[in-house]
Amino acid sequence: MQCTTAIPDLTNEAQGIVFDLGGLYAYFEKLSDKRRAQGKRYTLALVLLLIVLAKLCGEDRPYGIAQWVTARTRRLIAFLGLSCRRLPSLNTYRRVLQQAVDVAQLQETVKRFLCRDASAGHSVLLTIDGKTLRGSLVPRQGQAVHLLAAYLPEEGIVLMQIAVASQENEFSAVPRLLQCLDLRGKIVLGDAIFTQRQLSLQIVQAGADYIWIAKDNQPRLREAIAQLFQPPRRTPGWGIPAHDFQRAREQNKGHGRLEERILTSSALLNDYLDWPYVAQVFKLERRRTRLKDGTSCTEVIYGLTSLSRQQADAARLLTLVRDYWSMENSLHYRRDTTLREDATRMTHPALAQAIAILNNLVIGLVIQQGWPYLPEARRYYDANPQAALALLLQQPSSPWNKPCQGRRIT
Repeated sequence: MQCTTAIPDLTNEAQGIVFDLGGLYAYFEKLSDKRRAQGKRYTLALVLLLIVLAKLCGEDRPYGIAQWVTARTRRLIAFLGLSCRRLPSLNTYRRVLQQAVDVAQLQETVKRFLCRDASAGHSVLLTIDGKTLRGSLVPRQGQAVHLLAAYLPEEGIVLMQIAVASQENEFSAVPRLLQCLDLRGKIVLGDAIFTQRQLSLQIVQAGADYIWIAKDNQPRLREAIAQLFQPPRRTPGWGIPAHDFQRAREQNKGHGRLEERILTSSALLNDYLDWPYVAQVFKLERRRTRLKDGTSCTEVIYGLTSLSRQQADAARLLTLVRDYWSMENSLHYRRDTTLREDATRMTHPALAQAIAILNNLVIGLVIQQGWPYLPEARRYYDANPQAALALLLQQPSSPWNKPCQGRRIT
């Protein structure tokens, strides 16, 4: 493949600028290819680059990816300086993803690419959550692939993603996930399944802090926290016990409803709770009111954290917990709804994991470009595929790159 080339406009014959071929392709070139050399027509880096390019431009399934590339064969061959006359077929994409790619290497390569800038990957909050790839469920052949991810919601970067084995659950897999990461200075936040003593010890001893939700899997812990925040009973001759409660409140309106969140924190249980490194407990009330008819509902959540009040007051705790909930919208929802991950048939576990990793890459790229919505970004790149090529091959000064500075993903 040529080292220097001109970008042709994929929608007409106009020529673009000249620059060094590199970027994502250079990262993919470092991957090990499990295929034999005999009969190998396309490099692993080229196949993966074409998949990501088609995904950026709106295609989700392998069949659609193959058709999108085939329709642009002549211009892509000219741009990439290839000697072949055709580009990969549908079966080539499937074979490469399920046989040629080492998913662990691919995950590490995608992480290094998204964290290539010195400022990337240094946000504090690290959320952990699992997702089942429903498109990988084969009837009468076992369960679907379930992936556990460590995600930086402020940057849209999945630092690590591993498959949960059939004989284990998310809690037994999460120590394996966290051992692969540098946790120093991070705040790890997860759902109630991760509220376990041993995991709390592992996180703090690795130089991080935790925020856990206390639910029915820890009934005594939840009861103790809930009792602390109960209104005191007035007894004749007795005063009201002193407390150290801090409160933070926020409201937002959207999607036809008004939501109010009130977080109350306390350090009174630090010496009472038998829990490693606990520094605060909190109660979070979420009140949702439908603007159409005024109906409302209230949800109460209890939690604990190793962050001291000096490290995180009630207002910061409220922000951190809310950012954790954004993982469902900013990562899982985009993969399921926009990238149609669950609707993509994936009968091989390696194929399912590779597609999930590439979907994470597309989401991370779009977020780094400052696009507010993934569908909007894909529509733009579909109309301007030369901009997608410039993005993947690291040409930030390309005139095709739409300026998105100051825009925030929601």
